[in-house]
Amino acid sequence: MHRLQCSRPLLSWGNSTRTLAKPQRNAGDFDCSGEDIERDWVARTGCWNSVTRVLLTYEQVRAYGLPATEGKSGDPRWPAFARRYGFDPARPVQWEVEALEPAELQRLVIPGTIAARRAPSARSWAR
Repeated sequence: MHRLQCSRPLLSWGNSTRTLAKPQRNAGDFDCSGEDIERDWVARTGCWNSVTRVLLTYEQVRAYGLPATEGKSGDPRWPAFARRYGFDPARPVQWEVEALEPAELQRLVIPGTIAARRAPSARSWAR
């Protein structure tokens, strides 16, 4: 696996430069490749120690009654994804983030991105 590198430090404080250890947020489609991107970012970049999905999640898809669309046939991650959520392994499906109403999309994304941008206190850098 090719390991990507951060082009610059994500956060600097005084004489200290560190890779951001706080979780990063991701908003994306609910499908087998979208769900895997958080793991892939952590594994390949070295920039983050975790990535948290803001949307779409399985719970959001169900709560909003979003329509499924045809998924990517041939994706090797589909069978495990289908088993995890109880979908038909022979019929790949996915849910697009764009299916949410724009105002609801904004309501869900903004709090997650604001929390991710807050800088740590000076005390946390002293560790």
